[in-house]
Amino acid sequence: MRTLHPAPLTPEAFAPFGDVLDATGDFRLINEGMCQRHHDRATLDFGPEGRAGISIFQAKPRALPYSFDLIERHPEGSQAFLPMSEHPFLVIVSTGPEATPLAFLTNGAQGINLHRGTWHGVLAPLSAPGLFAVVDRIGPTPNLEEYRYATPWTVLAP
Repeated sequence: MRTLHPAPLTPEAFAPFGDVLDATGDFRLINEGMCQRHHDRATLDFGPEGRAGISIFQAKPRALPYSFDLIERHPEGSQAFLPMSEHPFLVIVSTGPEATPLAFLTNGAQGINLHRGTWHGVLAPLSAPGLFAVVDRIGPTPNLEEYRYATPWTVLAP
Protein backbone atom coordinates (compact mmCIF):
# COMPACT_ATOMS: atom_id res chain seq x y z
CA MET A 1 0.00 0.00 0.00
CA ARG A 2 1.27 3.47 -0.89
CA THR A 3 0.53 5.99 1.86
CA LEU A 4 0.59 9.74 2.35
CA HIS A 5 0.56 11.76 5.54
CA PRO A 6 -1.36 15.03 5.16
CA ALA A 7 0.36 18.26 6.12
CA PRO A 8 -1.35 21.44 7.26
CA LEU A 9 -2.15 23.69 4.32
CA THR A 10 0.22 26.68 4.30
CA PRO A 11 0.80 29.27 1.57
CA GLU A 12 4.49 28.36 1.37
CA ALA A 13 3.99 24.59 0.98
CA PHE A 14 1.12 25.03 -1.49
CA ALA A 15 2.74 27.77 -3.63
CA PRO A 16 3.93 25.43 -6.44
CA PHE A 17 0.32 24.29 -6.96
CA GLY A 18 -1.77 27.38 -6.30
CA ASP A 19 -2.94 29.93 -3.75
CA VAL A 20 -4.29 29.50 -0.21
CA LEU A 21 -7.37 31.63 0.26
CA ASP A 22 -7.82 32.81 3.84
CA ALA A 23 -8.23 35.95 5.93
CA THR A 24 -4.67 36.25 7.23
CA GLY A 25 -1.91 38.76 6.62
CA ASP A 26 -2.21 42.27 5.28
CA PHE A 27 -5.62 43.87 4.91
CA ARG A 28 -7.31 47.23 4.65
CA LEU A 29 -10.40 48.30 6.51
CA ILE A 30 -13.53 49.00 4.48
CA ASN A 31 -17.25 49.44 5.20
CA GLU A 32 -16.79 52.16 7.81
CA GLY A 33 -14.01 50.17 9.49
CA MET A 34 -16.22 47.12 10.06
CA CYS A 35 -14.67 44.79 7.45
CA GLN A 36 -11.14 43.61 6.70
CA ARG A 37 -10.44 43.31 2.96
CA HIS A 38 -7.65 40.80 2.26
CA HIS A 39 -7.12 41.99 -1.30
CA ASP A 40 -6.30 40.07 -4.50
CA ARG A 41 -5.55 36.68 -2.93
CA ALA A 42 -5.38 34.51 -6.08
CA THR A 43 -4.25 34.57 -9.67
CA LEU A 44 -7.21 33.51 -11.78
CA ASP A 45 -6.28 32.24 -15.25
CA PHE A 46 -8.95 31.25 -17.78
CA GLY A 47 -6.92 31.28 -20.99
CA PRO A 48 -7.63 33.30 -24.11
CA GLU A 49 -11.04 31.73 -24.84
CA GLY A 50 -12.43 31.34 -21.34
CA ARG A 51 -14.31 33.39 -18.81
CA ALA A 52 -14.83 33.10 -15.07
CA GLY A 53 -17.82 31.11 -13.91
CA ILE A 54 -19.11 30.45 -10.40
CA SER A 55 -20.64 27.03 -9.75
CA ILE A 56 -21.85 25.37 -6.56
CA PHE A 57 -20.54 21.87 -5.81
CA GLN A 58 -22.03 19.57 -3.18
CA ALA A 59 -19.67 16.66 -2.52
CA LYS A 60 -20.20 13.64 -0.31
CA PRO A 61 -17.87 13.63 2.71
CA ARG A 62 -14.84 11.36 2.76
CA ALA A 63 -13.09 9.90 5.79
CA LEU A 64 -9.46 9.27 6.70
CA PRO A 65 -7.87 6.98 5.85
CA TYR A 66 -8.87 7.91 2.30
CA SER A 67 -7.90 5.80 -0.70
CA PHE A 68 -7.71 7.28 -4.20
CA ASP A 69 -6.46 6.34 -7.64
CA LEU A 70 -7.69 9.31 -9.71
CA ILE A 71 -6.10 12.70 -10.24
CA GLU A 72 -7.10 15.33 -12.76
CA ARG A 73 -6.06 18.68 -14.13
CA HIS A 74 -7.58 21.57 -16.01
CA PRO A 75 -5.16 22.67 -18.76
CA GLU A 76 -7.28 25.64 -19.87
CA GLY A 77 -7.86 27.39 -16.55
CA SER A 78 -7.35 27.78 -12.83
CA GLN A 79 -9.90 26.42 -10.35
CA ALA A 80 -10.77 27.90 -6.95
CA PHE A 81 -12.63 26.02 -4.18
CA LEU A 82 -14.33 28.20 -1.56
CA PRO A 83 -15.97 26.18 1.22
CA MET A 84 -19.40 27.41 2.23
CA SER A 85 -19.08 25.92 5.74
CA GLU A 86 -16.23 25.93 8.24
CA HIS A 87 -15.08 22.33 7.94
CA PRO A 88 -11.63 21.08 6.95
CA PHE A 89 -11.22 19.38 3.59
CA LEU A 90 -8.48 17.26 2.07
CA VAL A 91 -6.41 18.66 -0.81
CA ILE A 92 -4.31 16.31 -2.94
CA VAL A 93 -1.90 17.75 -5.52
CA SER A 94 0.95 16.48 -7.66
CA THR A 95 3.53 17.81 -10.10
CA GLY A 96 2.49 15.03 -12.50
CA PRO A 97 1.17 11.47 -12.73
CA GLU A 98 4.63 9.93 -12.23
CA ALA A 99 5.40 12.05 -9.13
CA THR A 100 4.43 11.23 -5.57
CA PRO A 101 1.31 13.24 -4.69
CA LEU A 102 1.12 15.51 -1.64
CA ALA A 103 -1.81 15.74 0.75
CA PHE A 104 -2.84 18.82 2.71
CA LEU A 105 -5.57 19.43 5.29
CA THR A 106 -7.25 22.81 5.38
CA ASN A 107 -8.02 24.33 8.76
CA GLY A 108 -11.72 24.90 8.09
CA ALA A 109 -11.27 28.59 7.23
CA GLN A 110 -9.23 28.19 4.06
CA GLY A 111 -10.06 27.84 0.40
CA ILE A 112 -7.68 27.07 -2.44
CA ASN A 113 -7.03 28.25 -5.98
CA LEU A 114 -5.32 25.64 -8.15
CA HIS A 115 -3.08 27.04 -10.87
CA ARG A 116 -3.91 26.17 -14.46
CA GLY A 117 -2.66 22.66 -15.27
CA THR A 118 -2.08 21.54 -11.65
CA TRP A 119 -2.72 17.82 -11.12
CA HIS A 120 -5.05 17.35 -8.15
CA GLY A 121 -7.40 14.91 -6.45
CA VAL A 122 -11.16 15.21 -6.49
CA LEU A 123 -13.04 17.43 -4.06
CA ALA A 124 -12.78 15.67 -0.69
CA PRO A 125 -14.66 17.33 2.18
CA LEU A 126 -14.24 15.60 5.53
CA SER A 127 -17.65 16.67 6.92
CA ALA A 128 -21.13 17.32 5.62
CA PRO A 129 -22.51 19.36 3.94
CA GLY A 130 -19.55 19.42 1.52
CA LEU A 131 -20.83 22.63 -0.06
CA PHE A 132 -18.38 24.74 -2.10
CA ALA A 133 -18.48 27.72 -4.41
CA VAL A 134 -16.13 26.96 -7.30
CA VAL A 135 -14.68 29.62 -9.58
CA ASP A 136 -13.33 28.12 -12.78
CA ARG A 137 -13.16 28.40 -16.55
CA ILE A 138 -16.24 28.38 -18.70
CA GLY A 139 -15.28 28.05 -22.36
CA PRO A 140 -15.78 26.32 -25.69
CA THR A 141 -13.02 23.69 -25.41
CA PRO A 142 -12.59 20.71 -23.06
CA ASN A 143 -10.81 21.53 -19.81
CA LEU A 144 -10.34 18.19 -18.06
CA GLU A 145 -7.62 15.53 -18.20
CA GLU A 146 -7.74 12.51 -15.86
CA TYR A 147 -5.12 9.99 -14.80
CA ARG A 148 -5.64 6.75 -12.86
CA TYR A 149 -2.82 5.27 -10.79
CA ALA A 150 -2.27 1.54 -11.31
CA THR A 151 -1.86 1.23 -7.53
CA PRO A 152 -4.03 3.43 -5.28
CA TRP A 153 -2.67 5.85 -2.71
CA THR A 154 -4.02 6.06 0.85
CA VAL A 155 -4.00 9.27 2.89
CA LEU A 156 -3.70 8.41 6.58
CA ALA A 157 -5.12 10.38 9.48
CA PRO A 158 -2.62 12.93 10.86
